[in-house]
Amino acid sequence: ILLLNRTRMALTATQLAEQEKILEECRSQVLTQALQMKRCLDKNKLMDGLKHASNMLSELRTSELVPKHYYELYMSVMNEMRHLEQYLLEEYRKGRKVQDLYELVQYAGNILPRLYLLVTVGSVYIQVKEHSVKEILRDMVEMCRGVQHPLRGLFLRHYLISFTKNILPTSVTSQAVDAAVATGDEASEVNTGEGGGLLDSIDYVLLNFAEMNKLWVRMQYQGHTKDRTQREKERKDLKLLVGANLYALSSLDTLTVTLYTERVLPVILGQVINSKDPIAQEYVMEVIIHVFPDDFHLATLSQYLDACSSLHEEVDMKSIIGTLIERLTQYATREDGPGIPSDLQLFSIFSDRIENIIKTRPKMALEKVISMQASLLSLALKCYSHQPEYVNIVLASTGNILTKLEVLKLMGNSKVAGELVAMLRLPVDHYNNIILLSDMDGFAPLLQFLDYQPRKELASYLVENAINNACLVPDVEHTNKVLSLVDTLYKDQTDLPSDFDEADESWAAEVDMDLSLLAKFIHFFYSDDPNVQYLMLVAAREHLAVAVKEAGPRRRQFTLPALVFAALKLALRFHAIKHEDEVWEKKVGKILAYCRQLLDQLVTDEKAELALRLFLQCGLVVDQMPGFAQHDTLAYEFFSQALALYEDSMAESKMQFAAITLIVAALQRMTCFTEENHAPLRNQCCLAASKLFKKPDQARAVATSANLFWSSRVAGADSPDGGQQLRDSKRVADCLKKSMKTASQMVDANAKLQLYIDMLNQYIFFFNQGCPSITPQLLNTLLETIDGELASASASEESERLAAHLASTKKYLHDKRTALQTAGDALAESYAQLNLS
Repeated sequence: ILLLNRTRMALTATQLAEQEKILEECRSQVLTQALQMKRCLDKNKLMDGLKHASNMLSELRTSELVPKHYYELYMSVMNEMRHLEQYLLEEYRKGRKVQDLYELVQYAGNILPRLYLLVTVGSVYIQVKEHSVKEILRDMVEMCRGVQHPLRGLFLRHYLISFTKNILPTSVTSQAVDAAVATGDEASEVNTGEGGGLLDSIDYVLLNFAEMNKLWVRMQYQGHTKDRTQREKERKDLKLLVGANLYALSSLDTLTVTLYTERVLPVILGQVINSKDPIAQEYVMEVIIHVFPDDFHLATLSQYLDACSSLHEEVDMKSIIGTLIERLTQYATREDGPGIPSDLQLFSIFSDRIENIIKTRPKMALEKVISMQASLLSLALKCYSHQPEYVNIVLASTGNILTKLEVLKLMGNSKVAGELVAMLRLPVDHYNNIILLSDMDGFAPLLQFLDYQPRKELASYLVENAINNACLVPDVEHTNKVLSLVDTLYKDQTDLPSDFDEADESWAAEVDMDLSLLAKFIHFFYSDDPNVQYLMLVAAREHLAVAVKEAGPRRRQFTLPALVFAALKLALRFHAIKHEDEVWEKKVGKILAYCRQLLDQLVTDEKAELALRLFLQCGLVVDQMPGFAQHDTLAYEFFSQALALYEDSMAESKMQFAAITLIVAALQRMTCFTEENHAPLRNQCCLAASKLFKKPDQARAVATSANLFWSSRVAGADSPDGGQQLRDSKRVADCLKKSMKTASQMVDANAKLQLYIDMLNQYIFFFNQGCPSITPQLLNTLLETIDGELASASASEESERLAAHLASTKKYLHDKRTALQTAGDALAESYAQLNLS
């Protein structure tokens, strides 16, 4: 692992080149001396080999290399020294005494090579067990104090821990260790004996850690003040050297919770706090979390968090607390794990300590405060999912923090707003239940601290989440709560951006998308009791329609139609249970009156086309409720309103044609009208069709209205809910004749021919229906007229298209006649009279 993978931008090109040159020279010398050392060892010339090893180690005395390059040199030397270690082990197996070598290397000329050699031989001395491990470890760790240069001292002690971490004595049982700690008898069998004891290993590693930490901190105060930033970067690059000690401690397989609690952690925390160095404190506190087991953290949680309150104010507590919570939540939610002990109030401990940390650090950045609260919220969600009150406590406390800091609004592009949005999304994604969130009195107030854009995005996210998870809103109370929670989507806000303009395409598309989502969500407002459902719709109307000043026409055109359709579905529900509710008709009447109020609002908002469609939809739904005493009157009211809206509010010809076609189609489907009510409606449709401004629209609309006199059904005394079809062939013929007359007035030959062919198809439809007024002779005449018009038309791409259209129509007639040849009925006889040549 490369410890010092930092950018070279800190050094100028000249300095970098100089560093590379020095490193290359040192490496060259290391390789040369290493080669000589190996040759001597291969010839069993140990003393000469040690001399070359000492020369090689002398290269580490340099002060000219920056930490990055010094590390590269150190790794080269360390790899070569492993060869010497293996040689010495082989020599021991051949009978050589290691004790003599251990004493011999201490006479090396320079202290740095001497100590490296001492550690190398000492590690072999421990492995062969010729002497007390305890004394050797103590001797080596004490002797290393001879190098007080921070950089060289750090690497020397890292070398020490690297060569000894896997050979530390841990053979004593964990029960004996716990007993020794409990009784305070450190001279017991745990610490004595030729092989040493576990406590000796712990003391050795902790002492080395303490010395390395001091050297590491001292680096901060060497050199000029202007180089402080560079020194901090270099120190952070060296942090893994110090952390190696903690990794060594965690690898002691007989280390117990008791020993860790009483002997290990207090020493580490004491060193961390007393160093008063933010870099050292932050790194060591995080390493503790990563290297020691989860059950150790649970046993010392209060102890660890209390120490956090004593750390330097520049330490990033967000990272430390967040890492610890993440580690413990993973442990608690692991399927094969024991989980959190029932007697450990994990949430309360973290909540109290985080509150204390925030109080004692008034200068802590607000985004870091929010991030710590988010970590606590994550803990509550993952470990106490069945207790949403814990989640609410975190949300409410976060709101109190922002209130005390006099925060009014958090700008959408700020780090604080980003942290708060991420925090609020946690319970949304975890519960997938907007109802539960609306019941938390801490959620909505916290949402209001965000300015418009992030607040709107989060409201949209809430609605989308509810839809994706089919979350139903069950009653009036939650209808009010939920709609209040997402009111940013449908109400004008006081904190809109200065460049906000709904007429602008980018803003309009965003607003429309959010409102479409909200309209879809309205259909998830559902109660098993239809009476409650009606009250829910009334409450929703108060939010979405009544507050005129806070909800503009643009927004209502999305939300009110959704309310209308929801109300119509409810009316059909009441009709379906009419045998269970004696006053169902009265309730349906109230629902339809409710729909009428919403439609009147749309008319006021000048959304005439939308309102017209909804008036027709209401009429069609009324028609689906046979047995409803007022359905004829109410349906007539809705259709008459649609026609009135057509006449009063639609001036554009294209819109008029679409509207009259829609009215005719809807009226044709109705079955509840009596002749008294149906006649004026169909006559009004014909009149409106004949008054269209453009001749082609007029011709087609009048031809379409002919269907009202043929297939419409009119209720009578014998069949109040739909009688026989009108079959008024005379009026059908009149409509089609008028359409042909209008078409004949066209000046453009191709446009006229297109209308003729369209009318031909209308005639064919009624001819197939057996309409008496549409005779074979009439069709033959029309075909001759069209053929004549087509023959006189000038050749063009358009005329070719029309000829193909006519040919297709004739082919249909020919195929139909062929199919009917064996039928022998009146229609077959009529087809036989057609001239299709």
